[in-house]
Amino acid sequence: MTAPTALALVCTLKKSPSESSSELIARQVLSRLAEHDVKGEVLRLVDYDIHPGVTDDEGAGDQWPRVREQIMAADILLVATPTWLGHMSSVAQRMLERLDAELSNTDEQGRPAMVGKVGLAAVVGNEDGAHKIVADMFQALNDIGFTIPAQGCTYWNGRAMETVDYSDLDEVPEPVASATAAMARNAAHLARLLADQRYPAYQ
Repeated sequence: MTAPTALALVCTLKKSPSESSSELIARQVLSRLAEHDVKGEVLRLVDYDIHPGVTDDEGAGDQWPRVREQIMAADILLVATPTWLGHMSSVAQRMLERLDAELSNTDEQGRPAMVGKVGLAAVVGNEDGAHKIVADMFQALNDIGFTIPAQGCTYWNGRAMETVDYSDLDEVPEPVASATAAMARNAAHLARLLADQRYPAYQ
């Protein structure tokens, strides 16, 4: 059986090469997935010109089709986002809006394009909001067709109204490391199950 692959979409507002806590936690998740023979890569979405819209191609200059191609090639999609005003970033929201098109992009058996892929979430921020962000993210990903594994998220919330970021920490807090390990283990397991046993045809 071919080893599963993963793609991490980093939804920071900072363009490369700026330091990003969202990218840091995404790479930590990919490192854990690698322990289960899952190969992964990172895309920082703000480095691409992703037009607003709800189709898979919004015309001249839109670079979403390049991102979509890599999503289609991956078995596991990780969305990593910072917390802004208690919500996911605008970059993450736009990504979900563009993925909405996949409900009408179906395979030869009527399954939406993302059915059979695993969806994960990672959230960082020095304010509250991680649980709500994960709930919103998972509802959207599930609607689009992704399957969410048990304990499919990891997150870090710093102390409210302070300026310490996840990337400022000297080491990964044990609860975060434990959640990340569980998420990676379960995601790799689920990806293999879905590859071996596809969802039934829709028609």
